[in-house]
Amino acid sequence: MDDVPPAQVRPSVLQAEVCTRALRARDPRFDGVFFVAITSTGIYCRPVCPTRVARAEHRRFFDSAATAERAGYRPCLRCRPELAPGLAVMDAVPRLARVAAHRIGAGALNGRAVAELAQELGVSERHLRRALEREFGVSPTELAETHRLLLAKRLLADTSLSVTHIAFASGFQSLRRFNAVFRERYRLSPSAVRRMPRAPAVSGAKAQSGVSPSDLVKLTLAYRPPLAWKDLLTFFAREQLTGAEVIERGVYGRTVRIDGQSGLVFAVDSASNAHVDIAISPSLVAVLMPLLARLRQLFDLDADPGAVDAHLEHGGLRALVARRRGVRIPGAFDGFEAVLRVLGHEPRHAGARANGFARRFVDELGEALDAGAPGLTRLVPTAARVAEAGAPRLVALGASSRQSELIVAVAQAMTEGGLRLEPSADLGTARRALSERVGDRLASTIVMRALYWPDAFPFTDRTLQRAAGVSTSQALRVRAERWRPWRAYAAVHLWLHDEPS
Repeated sequence: MDDVPPAQVRPSVLQAEVCTRALRARDPRFDGVFFVAITSTGIYCRPVCPTRVARAEHRRFFDSAATAERAGYRPCLRCRPELAPGLAVMDAVPRLARVAAHRIGAGALNGRAVAELAQELGVSERHLRRALEREFGVSPTELAETHRLLLAKRLLADTSLSVTHIAFASGFQSLRRFNAVFRERYRLSPSAVRRMPRAPAVSGAKAQSGVSPSDLVKLTLAYRPPLAWKDLLTFFAREQLTGAEVIERGVYGRTVRIDGQSGLVFAVDSASNAHVDIAISPSLVAVLMPLLARLRQLFDLDADPGAVDAHLEHGGLRALVARRRGVRIPGAFDGFEAVLRVLGHEPRHAGARANGFARRFVDELGEALDAGAPGLTRLVPTAARVAEAGAPRLVALGASSRQSELIVAVAQAMTEGGLRLEPSADLGTARRALSERVGDRLASTIVMRALYWPDAFPFTDRTLQRAAGVSTSQALRVRAERWRPWRAYAAVHLWLHDEPS
């Protein structure tokens, strides 16, 4: 399959122009997928190398460091090709370091020992420390403290939370430790950087939820403009998990649970400031690190729309891009939610029947939540709860037999540990496990939305074929070559174009 993740791609079959697009954008998702050699210098680099991109006639692309060296090129001392993930010779250490860094950034070491994280990753504590030192030049504890301090500084500047509350919300286990580390790193006291809070207004939250904005903690999530927020909400509205989500007048609201903490989240775009204003229940401040990471994934806020839009325009989608600049991949709060969004509304445009099933599904299997919001009273059902309910229960709630079987099959695989759908999971392994249970088309869509693979593209999707003006999967495959390596964004454009008016 052409839309498989980096671990499965043989870069030698990628066209040079596809590699060039990823190289110019320095998209980190292609690091390790290919290497670029420069004939004028005799050096080969990773696609994320910070040096100036060489002229096209001086570039050569290779599928591994070994093939580049066999051709006579030597590794760049700046980007260090030996550290590239995916297909590099020394893959194990950088892959481990990146997975560990992602978890640490989401709070994995807040109140937990490095040894516990190492055990979860299946390595020794010494090996984990060595991997992080080699890849990032810091220890696990130092990396965790950097994330905590940056979050604390943000909370000091943008909220009215007390310093004590901020210390614990940022992952520190004591106020004394927080003050000491803050002074040591920034040579300032926390109170010295405190200023009047810039509390962004999430207008409409009270009217829609019954929750007073004064009861919510307000923050911002920055992004590279533009952001097609209205179209993103159109996608979510079509798949709305009624009872767990509300979407009205440009405001996205939902219930969430992370690490035993439950509450509400509201989000609205502030295009003039290039950030999304968010407001959360105070109960969620304790899990702020993982919450912010998941919200960025939900809205695909780390994308580079300038590079993606320009490429898709040149690939024949100029009219669609002009209509919706800054389209993002609609994500999910967690992996199983992505499964529910894709499989729960299969086939696409299922209309009232699908919406009725989603409402009954959340109402019957979602845990009740009393957060003072009349429209937000349930949590999204977990994989374990759905696996226990079984396919007959889903059929009784309005799903088709096939839908029920697919949803339960994936829920069981996730509950038993045979399938992981989270950003740190191996993309190739997840893709294969999904294909075995739901088929290639649905597996591609789930991988796109749960794991944020930018080149995922379900060629057999009839909706995409119709919107692209072709009648076969092979014809769509040929046309989609022009959209690589960001075919997932092309798919979103086509899906939105096919939306019934």
